[in-house]
Amino acid sequence: MESSLFSAIERATYLNRLADEKFDLIIVGGGITGAGIALDAVSRGLKPLLLEKEDFAWGTSSRSTKLIHGGLRYLKQLEINLVREVGKERAIVHQNARHVVIPERMILPIIEGGSLGKFMSSLGLWVYDKLAGVEKEEQRQMLSPEEVLKEEPLVRTDILKGGGLYYEYRTDDARLCIEVIKKAVEMGAVCLNYTEVQSFLYDDQSQIHGVKFLDRMTNNSFQVKSQVVVNSTGPWVDKIRSFDEEVKGKRLHLTKGVHIVVNHDRLPVKQAVYFDVMEDNRMVFAIPRGKITYIGTTDTFYRENIDEPGVTLEDVDYVLKAANAMFPSVNLKPNDVRSSWSGLRPLIHEDGKDPSELSRKDEIFYSKNGLISIAGGKLTGYRKMAERIMDVVVSKLKTIDPIYHKLPKCQTKHLKLSGGDFESSDALKTYITQVIGESSQIQATPFQVESLVYKYGRNTDLIIGKAFEYYGDIQDPYYRLLKAEIWYGIHFESCHNLCDFVIRRTGRLYFERDQLGKDYLQMADFMADLLNWTEAEKELAIDKFKKEFEFVIQFLEPTNA
Repeated sequence: MESSLFSAIERATYLNRLADEKFDLIIVGGGITGAGIALDAVSRGLKPLLLEKEDFAWGTSSRSTKLIHGGLRYLKQLEINLVREVGKERAIVHQNARHVVIPERMILPIIEGGSLGKFMSSLGLWVYDKLAGVEKEEQRQMLSPEEVLKEEPLVRTDILKGGGLYYEYRTDDARLCIEVIKKAVEMGAVCLNYTEVQSFLYDDQSQIHGVKFLDRMTNNSFQVKSQVVVNSTGPWVDKIRSFDEEVKGKRLHLTKGVHIVVNHDRLPVKQAVYFDVMEDNRMVFAIPRGKITYIGTTDTFYRENIDEPGVTLEDVDYVLKAANAMFPSVNLKPNDVRSSWSGLRPLIHEDGKDPSELSRKDEIFYSKNGLISIAGGKLTGYRKMAERIMDVVVSKLKTIDPIYHKLPKCQTKHLKLSGGDFESSDALKTYITQVIGESSQIQATPFQVESLVYKYGRNTDLIIGKAFEYYGDIQDPYYRLLKAEIWYGIHFESCHNLCDFVIRRTGRLYFERDQLGKDYLQMADFMADLLNWTEAEKELAIDKFKKEFEFVIQFLEPTNA
């Protein structure tokens, strides 16, 4: 099996078929919201087309805190329904994608002058457990100062009054998005990256019934018709709305969230810590991940270029100051930052509110010409957001044609994502052990195998199988497995260039940047071989990668980079 319906090699074939395809729904935007809508739609029996102007998860959906969490801080804002919904969704997303949604111990230090005292922290975590339906073994435990320090010795001692230990779920946001899209494609959806919607098509009643888009890889234009068009472009929602009509009334209010990455030995926390930033009553995460720890996030209004929300030295200083205040022995400095990312939250504008006070609830916008747009929300709640908008879409379709009257309700609650067919965490661990044994002949290390499974789940079998085929051609076991992983990304995940692979498919630019600096030329050679690039095409891909490689540390002085 050399390719799938999601193969970069077959892209031209998919595009050429579009004129002959009949779509019920076109989804503009390939982040987690659009991905969820595509899966919900196809699982109800509809034929959706998803179009994304860059790579899948290119925007906010690869630049979040990478947690599937219930939003403990929203209890402070009394957003009870939001906490209840996303709290319950945590368990659903975990069950459907155990390989990319992993339980994470979280320490909440309670400090003098902090946002929550002992009683309110205990009550808040208890309410959180109840609202979210948290299983007994993951319910909160309240800790004394001594117990907090035993769990996390780096925490500042002079203001420590106690703490809470609870669980959230860590994820790779972009990988979760890709797995949702892959499942949608497996079930019959058509999903294309690098396809930029430029305008809408209208029928005789001035109702939107399709789009005109540009294939950015060939500069060819296409027109595709559908019954309904949904705009799920996150920070770009208002821009797409403006293609149809002037944006009035409710609109987006973008805020920027920055995360920085340091080597784990510079901030060797034993588990994730969710702690107060004393100067402005916000809270920040420090999350260990293999050989690194990442810290964030900021929350500031953003009005600049939404395609490139960079990280400034001011952003970095804020996060470092917060971390150094809570972990005073580490004394982190800008030169310790190995990588970073910055994402935009597409929140709904509310006059007079600070960024941290704006609601994370999603909202649906309707145009008089039939465009349906959705914005707001959280990564954790993507499935429910998709369900809500698809209920609206189905109601509209029923007014268009009687054939839609028998469509079922949402089918995604128990739908395993691509690679995620594990009934329990023990089944996942058993699979890892099995693959470690099977791959020993090609000298794959247990660490490498585990890393692959926590990205690709059961699809790891395809990568290991390809690595066996490369056994005679590539002597180094590390590069043998790396080429097999790149091969899989190209043939099964619509991966077209180095940046797709090192950012959205694997997270290497964020979490393994130092190693990536040694590997990228070899990666480029592998991709050139697999995609039949010319030398000029390879150099173009390398130049694009180098820009991203430097962009994540642009705040450093050149002599320190």
